[in-house]
Parts: sequence; structure tokens; C-alpha cells
Amino acid sequence: METVRIDSGDVTAIAFTGRLDAGTAAQAEEAVRAFLRQSDRGKLIIDLSGLDYISSAGLRVLIVAGKGVLQRGGRLALCGVRGNVREVLTVTGLGMLFDIAENRDQALGRLGPRASGAPGNPCGR
Repeated sequence: METVRIDSGDVTAIAFTGRLDAGTAAQAEEAVRAFLRQSDRGKLIIDLSGLDYISSAGLRVLIVAGKGVLQRGGRLALCGVRGNVREVLTVTGLGMLFDIAENRDQALGRLGPRASGAPGNPCGR
């Protein structure tokens, strides 16, 4: 799995590519926790457009992100959720807990005014 983080203004985007499972969840969770340690960033977009598979360990990473952002008074949106990943979120009911946008631009709109130079839209590749 590859993790890419883009910080811009008050928005951070974290993109996960490949498989988010027991073997890669620790890496993904560390990326989320690094975001949560920063008190000056309140808006997080998690880009799942490059994710092919998510296991229960990967779902836990999303829950940690959601809970952590909420506790800090921030906002979270997922984007690019497709295929098997969308199916898993739907079947588990977790899709109802997250604000799910089609692409990063839509996610930015849901999080509030666009920051100058905010991350672009690699969702929906």
C-alpha cells in the first residue's frame, strides 16, 4: 500500500492506494495519527480512489480517523470510494457514518470554503 499526504491551507488529504488490510493498516493509521497530532489542521479528506481492497483492519483506520477528527472539532470526508471498498462500507453500515463524496473537489465543498491552493482532485482516476 502507498500513502500520500498533501497539506494545503486548513485541509489535509491522505490518499491510500492498493490494499488496506492487516499488513498495511499500521502504516495507514500512523498517517492518520500524524494528522491528528497537528492541532492546526481541522479538515481531513481520505482519498480511497486508489484502494482496491479494505479489510476490518482498514475499516478500523477509518473509524480512528473519524473519531479523532470529531474529538478535535474537525471535519472528515471520504472520496473516491468505489467497487469492493464501497460494498464493504455499505454492508457493514459504516458508509452511513461518513460523509462520502465522489471526488476530492466535492469533498472540499462539503468541508467548507476552499483554502487557497487546496489539494486538487485525483479522486475518480
